[in-house]
Amino acid sequence: MMLAACGRSEPPARRDSRAPARTIDGPSARETAQCHRDLRELGVVFDPLPDRTFGPGCGIVGTVKLLDIGVPTTNLGAVRCGQARTYAQWARNAVAPAAYQILGSELAKVESMGSYNCRNVAGTARRSGHSIANAIDIGGFQLKDGRRLSVLNDWNSPDPDVRRFMRVIHASACKRFGTVLSPDYNSAHRNHFHLEDDKAKFCR
Repeated sequence: MMLAACGRSEPPARRDSRAPARTIDGPSARETAQCHRDLRELGVVFDPLPDRTFGPGCGIVGTVKLLDIGVPTTNLGAVRCGQARTYAQWARNAVAPAAYQILGSELAKVESMGSYNCRNVAGTARRSGHSIANAIDIGGFQLKDGRRLSVLNDWNSPDPDVRRFMRVIHASACKRFGTVLSPDYNSAHRNHFHLEDDKAKFCR
């Protein structure tokens, strides 16, 4: 599934083999090692990924591939380790309990619209958090009772329980991630939650 609306999707530029291995800011090796320990303590199964650069302002430093966080999530590629840690905690400790408590069904999976993508914030010359694998877009949720909820169709659902579920998990995300954008932010986010571990304290 392609990323939608956070910005214009671009294929990664071919890396110049003569370029330095690390040309973007990222967590230190020590921070990444501590994050790996945190993930293991949480019972998260993951593979560490090698650092790579793809173009100006684009690359993956201190990233992992999430294999099992306890809640299946589709379409995730490289994710910066701190972002992965926060996402795992949100999916397990906020989304899954809210589905059961509010909607009366266990959560089957979370539908991601992707993580790493070398592109700018829509309408700007500024790189998106996706350019350094520090953001995840979430488009929908599948329940074990067969229901599928999407941010596009259910953010303002006529069902009060579905609306409450969406607002509860959004509020929880705002307590965990630095930047959280929803359909209330702008039309570019009408179909997903943008979750970014950037310490910006910006929630819409």
